[in-house]
Amino acid sequence: MVPRLLAGALLAVFLVFFVLPVLWLLLAATKTDQQLIHDSPLSFGSWHALKANWHALTAFQDNAVMQWLGNSTLYAAISLVITLCVAIPAGYALAMTEFRGRHALLVSTLVVMLMPTATLVVPLFLELNAVRLIGTMWSIILPYAFYPFGVYLTYIYFTTAVPKDLLAAARIDGCSEFGVFRHIALPLATPVIALVGFFSFVANWTNYFLPYVMLPESDQMPIQVGVGSLLSNVPSFNPTVGELAIERPQLALATLLAITPVLVVFLFAQRFLVSGMLAGATKE
Repeated sequence: MVPRLLAGALLAVFLVFFVLPVLWLLLAATKTDQQLIHDSPLSFGSWHALKANWHALTAFQDNAVMQWLGNSTLYAAISLVITLCVAIPAGYALAMTEFRGRHALLVSTLVVMLMPTATLVVPLFLELNAVRLIGTMWSIILPYAFYPFGVYLTYIYFTTAVPKDLLAAARIDGCSEFGVFRHIALPLATPVIALVGFFSFVANWTNYFLPYVMLPESDQMPIQVGVGSLLSNVPSFNPTVGELAIERPQLALATLLAITPVLVVFLFAQRFLVSGMLAGATKE
């Protein structure tokens, strides 16, 4: 009985810690700035206030928030395609073949995977500046597409969850190595492809520091950097703001727009995510 009570209490704490801020954010977008200050934190404002906040937000810099969302979608989508085209075959090659330097390559992948992304921004800036890509979308897409965690996750999956006897049987039947990968291994790897794709998309969508450094123009910003720009235009946080002032409920609405795509992708991909995370955990 006591363990159940402790488990229930712990779940309640986590529910309050994670759900209440999201609920507050949803309700904040339905209020005026004065209501946000004086009304109950978990009270609903009005649909009229929500509509007014939407119009004010989309009017900022001639609908810049939609431009930022489009930029984020473009950067994340192209990077995701490149990541899947590179990480899945690389993980398969590391798992199924023996070659000189394989162990060193695995260790290097692990080391880069464990490094904080912020530590790589300055070297990336110098490299991309040398090839004159700073200020272009490729200064974001190419670093996004480099995803060592996806390579290592795919390596673990093919090592533990795919029967090697099945692949060997296909080779005996005359299938080429590419054919084995294309017709046998790849269909079996659907869960890990979804897992790598989801983690890559989330990492790309939520990345702030890299595009902040690489992209100088407002019309190139992704939504995360755009929300930071909106934050600097809220009078409560920056008293020197002039005509481009943004109120706090509009900032809350912009934040909801920024996180909605991740939630939508998660809802559609959760079945594959669960099977991918459990793959290799049990042995038949």
